[in-house]
Amino acid sequence: MSRLACLLILLFSVNALCQEVLSFDTDAQRQLYQDLTAELRCPQCQNQNIADSNAVVAVDMRQKTYQLIREGQDRQQVVDYMINRYGDFVHYLPPVNRYTLWLWLLPILMLLALFATGVYRRSRQTSALETPEVNTSAVELDQLIARYRSKKT
Repeated sequence: MSRLACLLILLFSVNALCQEVLSFDTDAQRQLYQDLTAELRCPQCQNQNIADSNAVVAVDMRQKTYQLIREGQDRQQVVDYMINRYGDFVHYLPPVNRYTLWLWLLPILMLLALFATGVYRRSRQTSALETPEVNTSAVELDQLIARYRSKKT
């Protein structure tokens, strides 16, 4: 029984340590590949780049990125290819256009709404704390004092 457990642990540990072995002509190509795989987002995963994802589409994207870099294409050409194939979502910094405008404006609008809410609540809080001014004349004060003294005796 323990031999089977050891064998299974060995098999799974070797599988977990497998990495892609890619050869590049220059260190610049290797660095470009690493930068692009960290910069491109997996369309299937939830906000995970293709370097960290094991999804089938991420593996295909890594292979295509490797192929395009080996063919001599630069960063922008690879990014353009991926955007044309998978859409603007694959890039962590999508361009500003009519489809992605809400991605850029939503954080700003949220901050403005939070700021406006804070100002509104602050103004309501300060107006509630203010005590209303009592407009009483000296004659009314004398009458109140006289009533108080008359009740006391």
